[in-house]
Amino acid sequence: MNASQPEPRPERRTQAERAEATRNALVAAGRELFAARGYDGVGAEEIVKAAGLTRGALYHHFPGGKAGLLEAVYEAVEAESTERVAHVVLDSEMHSPLAAMKAGIAAFLDECAEPGFQRIVLHDAPAVLGWDRWRDIAAANGLGLIEASLIAAIEAGEIRPLPVRPTAHLLLGALDEAAMLLVRSSDPAGRAEITTVLLALIDGFATPGPG
Repeated sequence: MNASQPEPRPERRTQAERAEATRNALVAAGRELFAARGYDGVGAEEIVKAAGLTRGALYHHFPGGKAGLLEAVYEAVEAESTERVAHVVLDSEMHSPLAAMKAGIAAFLDECAEPGFQRIVLHDAPAVLGWDRWRDIAAANGLGLIEASLIAAIEAGEIRPLPVRPTAHLLLGALDEAAMLLVRSSDPAGRAEITTVLLALIDGFATPGPG
């Protein structure tokens, strides 16, 4: 290149890219602070300061302000958690779809044991967003995985051919209640007992073994 020619400028980010970067910065800051101290323990001013932004940016991207940001944080945490559980359930080394479902239960309870997950997903989100919205977001992330797992187990002949949609909803409800019970339990044996019941529920769907 001729030394007298100016170097090409990097392309300027589009307005959409800048908006996405701003939104991501707010979600990241909110997630860290909500996980550490909870929704009530964090102010909007602290969030925007941590993100290097202004209150105007917060309300522009989240008209509900701090509550709208919590919803976005909850959606992100749920999506990432479901992806990790799905990785376990869909592991090609798993012996059977039924065994994969049981491994998925253990992975889900591992997620529920994480303090930041507990604070955001199981404590603040239902309290701030309301049960219906909390449930809708949980279902949007987890219901498809449960349905796919049921279909695989039915096709493998490992569980009875139950109606998939209602069975998936009932299993999701059981998992949600298990998560709430786990986070409220002070009994060290609580997780083992919850696991025993959830596995017994899954085994109740299984086809009878030989003999």
